[in-house]
Amino acid sequence: MSTLETPGGGRGRLIEEAARVRGRSLWDDARARLLANKAALSSLIVLGIIAILALFAPLLSPYGYDEVMFDRITIPPDFSRAHWFGTDGLGRDLFVRTLHGARVSLAVGVVATLVSLVIGVAYGATAGFIGGRVDELMMRVVDVLYALPFIFFVIILVVIFGKNFILLFVAIGAVEWLTMARIVRGQTISLKEREFIEAARASGVGTFAIIRTHILPNLLGPVVVYVTLTIPQVILAESFLSFLGLGIQEPLTSWGVLISEGAINMETAPWMLAFPAAFMAITLFCFNFIGDGLRDAIDPKTR
Repeated sequence: MSTLETPGGGRGRLIEEAARVRGRSLWDDARARLLANKAALSSLIVLGIIAILALFAPLLSPYGYDEVMFDRITIPPDFSRAHWFGTDGLGRDLFVRTLHGARVSLAVGVVATLVSLVIGVAYGATAGFIGGRVDELMMRVVDVLYALPFIFFVIILVVIFGKNFILLFVAIGAVEWLTMARIVRGQTISLKEREFIEAARASGVGTFAIIRTHILPNLLGPVVVYVTLTIPQVILAESFLSFLGLGIQEPLTSWGVLISEGAINMETAPWMLAFPAAFMAITLFCFNFIGDGLRDAIDPKTR
């Protein structure tokens, strides 16, 4: 009788022992550490609920986000009736407007962050890997753009192209990529001296092929963490622009627009400010907790 077929389930015990000693990949370990972080896991759940509510907002209320009802102006919140969050100064249902505002704010946050991700990673990786005068020139361009005030840059874009939804993505994404480029450049400089990069060079692999196949995959950890921290910054930027009247325009709405309207009416209708502000604050906290959890999960020095 072989060792693997000993009585009493010896084969099963050997298989279990082999499974226990088998190594885990970096991403398996990071996922386990992230799921063990209660704050990050709770934030993922809450953020998922907000995203689902925003996605199915039209099905959760019989009113449209832009439906005006002059006979229901500034009705206080009543969870036992139709208007759970009350109504605004034009009689529009604040519940559906808050959820629709979540759609716009989250969309702006995600899309503008993706824009900054693509530009920043490509720019920073190229500058860091090539080095020399090219790196100096590219980073001086970043320094010059850093010196331009964000609001001034957005006002210029609005004057040139006019107010529209797509412009907001371009304006915010065109500024947020600067920090991403600096982070990626620093990581690339530390990576390009590694042995596997030297081996790729010795094998005749081209510069941009090395960046694509060797540098970018090794930048994934820091970039993922920074993306989760950039999304709340973008949402705040959009809210600030909308508060100033440079962002989302009526009848479309966002959390920034709702907070701007609520601030005007906070003495007579405080619920107009409380609900959108609470949703935005919870979302920002969730993204920050997720970012902290990802940083702790991916960084091996925190084990």
